[in-house]
Amino acid sequence: MKKIVILGSSGSIGTQTLDIVAKLKDSICVKGLAVRSNLRVLKSQIRKFRPKAVSMDSFIDSNNLRKWCALNNLKTTVYSGNTGVKKLATMSAIDMVFISTVGAVGFESIVSAIEAKKNVAIANKEVFVMAGNYIMNLATEKGVLVLPVDSEHSAIFQCCTDEKKSNIKKIILTASGGPFYKYDEDFSKITVEQTLEHPIWKMGNKVTVDSATLMNKGLEAIEASALFGIPVDRIKILVHPQSIVHSMVEYIDGSVIAQLSNPDMRLPIQYALTYPARFQSGIKSLNLAEVGKLEFFEPNFDKFPCLKLSYFAAKKGFTMPAVMNAANETAVSAFLNKEIKFTDIAKIVDTTMRAHIISKISSLNAFVDADYWARQYSNRLIDKGI
Repeated sequence: MKKIVILGSSGSIGTQTLDIVAKLKDSICVKGLAVRSNLRVLKSQIRKFRPKAVSMDSFIDSNNLRKWCALNNLKTTVYSGNTGVKKLATMSAIDMVFISTVGAVGFESIVSAIEAKKNVAIANKEVFVMAGNYIMNLATEKGVLVLPVDSEHSAIFQCCTDEKKSNIKKIILTASGGPFYKYDEDFSKITVEQTLEHPIWKMGNKVTVDSATLMNKGLEAIEASALFGIPVDRIKILVHPQSIVHSMVEYIDGSVIAQLSNPDMRLPIQYALTYPARFQSGIKSLNLAEVGKLEFFEPNFDKFPCLKLSYFAAKKGFTMPAVMNAANETAVSAFLNKEIKFTDIAKIVDTTMRAHIISKISSLNAFVDADYWARQYSNRLIDKGI
């Protein structure tokens, strides 16, 4: 029986993960859950999965939940804040920490889990952008597995599990292209509502905006570089509107191995949960004759400047990716709040990166400080109207 903790259990990935756990209840059990603020969903999850401990951001929410657990004779321990999340991530009786939080908020909990020698499954690309090499070096030192949950990175993982890194010539990341890859009108007039209408995937708002700017794919390129130890200039992006080929690996002998399936996040989630085993998933079988054709296009780096910024940040390295990620999170939040235009997202990220003085110190504090500086700087840009 694999015992897991899920951080971010009320979000899209977290709830799908729990659906899979419910179907695999003879193989996996939940010992801990953490949410930011969704008390209603967490109560429902506690009733169903009876975790040993849970955590919420707010002390007030946690206190209310503690009283509710007592009234309902539930023996779940309730924690709060960053301290609570760290306690869950380092619980002695668990085998895996499944991290489905969004944004840099998950960084310290990932580090805590790895330092406690827990295997981690990560659906949070931002922390890998922030400090991917640091995380992977720590995982190697502690002898723990880092399992990717994003469909693209899961695909790459499945394509090269038994291969030597030196045999890999190139990683090819596929991108749906989002709602605007064929859009020829004024990008500055794009609305929040248009942006959130993704043609293929149902995701959280932040990830959906990143998909529309193609920042998501830039973040994934940086993440893939850290996860698989491949320089970013050997990671290629192709727009693939059908989202059937989830990524490919090209080897030095000319072979290209791809992972294909109908677009459904339950597949990479389940594979991370059950690795190295595979179980029935209930996902519709892929019928290529029914699909008819698979299309691939080169991305337009000028039309989607966030892609160009991502590769620039990756090549600069050190604290620059953390700064890019923090500025992007800040700008996306402002766009979702209708404080800035769609095109201002890339402008804010670019201006913040240009102002940053890179630190070459590889430590937890260095990355956290760079992240904090970038949020402050980009917020000032937004307040000034860029």
